[in-house]
Amino acid sequence: MPDTPEKDSLWPTLWRGWRRRCPNCGNGPMLSGYLTVRDHCPVCRQELHHHRADDGPAYLTILIVGHLMAPLLHVVFTTWRPEPLVLFTIFGVGCVALSLYLLPRLKGAIVAFQWARGMHGFAPPS
Repeated sequence: MPDTPEKDSLWPTLWRGWRRRCPNCGNGPMLSGYLTVRDHCPVCRQELHHHRADDGPAYLTILIVGHLMAPLLHVVFTTWRPEPLVLFTIFGVGCVALSLYLLPRLKGAIVAFQWARGMHGFAPPS
């Protein structure tokens, strides 16, 4: 099965989405707010309103944060036995900070994936 240009362009497209940039040109901002996807790219005019990210970024964020923080919580608790309030404060702030960092980036990556695969009304890239 030969490699197609569509397959070769997936990883750079996902990287552009992770950076919250337009999946087409990589220069224009994809998001107009924290999570609001623009109707079109201000640089190349690529339409972005077709996306259907819905709850995907939230599910992925919970999955990643849970799989990173739960083992870390276990290691910290069994190794140092900190006070419960200290443990809760550190891991509460850590979970919120990591979630706030990942959520818009994962949304950008999901929209970029949909664009790269021509899903939900996006025309396949040429």
